Amino acid sequence: MSDLPPCPACASTYTYEAQGLFNCPECGHEWSANASTGASKVWRDANGNELQDGDTITVIKDLKVKGSSSVVKVGTKVKNIRLVEGDHDIDCKIPGIGAMGLKSEFVKKS
Repeated sequence: MSDLPPCPACASTYTYEAQGLFNCPECGHEWSANASTGASKVWRDANGNELQDGDTITVIKDLKVKGSSSVVKVGTKVKNIRLVEGDHDIDCKIPGIGAMGLKSEFVKKS
C-alpha cells in the first residue's frame, strides 16, 4: 500500500512522486511534496500580493473605527502585522489608535 497522499484535485489514489513533486496520472494535477495535505489559507492584499506575518502594509481607504469617532486615514503605514483567521484577517497596532483588526481587502503591501 502506498504512503502517498491522494490527489487534492480529483481524490485519485494513483499518485506518484517525481523530482520532489506529487503527480496525478488521472487529472494531470501536480503539487509540492513539501505542502501539507490540508490547504493552508493564503492572505492577499487589495492588489493580489501575498501577505505574511511581520509585513508592513498601507491602508488604501479611510476606515471608520467602530465605537469611536476616530478614522484611519488613507496612506497610514502599519508595521509588523499578524495574520489571523476570521472576518478581519489582520491584527495590528495602528499609531495613534491602538490595537485593531483590519480586512486585507483595504490594505496594500508596502
